[in-house]
Amino acid sequence: MGKDAQVVARFADGADEGRLQYEAPKLVFRGARRRVWDGEGLKGVRAEGGELVLADGSRFTLGEKPAASWADAIANPKGRLDKIGVKAGMRVAVLGVADDAFAGELAAREALLVDDPKGLDLLFYAADSAEELARIGGLVPALAEKGALWVVSRKGKAATVKDVEVMAAARACGLVDNKVVGFSDTLTALRFTRRR
Repeated sequence: MGKDAQVVARFADGADEGRLQYEAPKLVFRGARRRVWDGEGLKGVRAEGGELVLADGSRFTLGEKPAASWADAIANPKGRLDKIGVKAGMRVAVLGVADDAFAGELAAREALLVDDPKGLDLLFYAADSAEELARIGGLVPALAEKGALWVVSRKGKAATVKDVEVMAAARACGLVDNKVVGFSDTLTALRFTRRR
């Protein structure tokens, strides 16, 4: 997950109150008017006296520690593998996930991409239909004791299953959800682990 806070904001055209959200690569303010920054608009972000300050002079009151944390997160965004917790040496399997770059990222991280799904630290499974969700129970035995199942599905208007449907299907198999990540521009991923 990204960052989210209720803030007082100051812009060149006046002050406003609203919701500030950061989910790399975008910073979004929702107040009287919606405002979005990404790319060049986020360069030079800094914390100053409890405020998050953008290069265009926009300021958001967060408090000393939160402002520093937001500035650091924006200036040094985590990569996808960091967000989903992939570490070198992990046993990983990918089933049906349509993302050509993902396998290369896993190899570069030195994760062990395996075809034999047993004792997996991470299993990435594409599920965009009720039929695919129904197969989750058959995947659970492939996980190591502390392994995680990431269910990857389309997001936004292209979504054919809702997050609540994914959660219900996994919970019915004894799993609990504990994280959601924007997997790509078009995909979202929910992480599930065994109930402890």
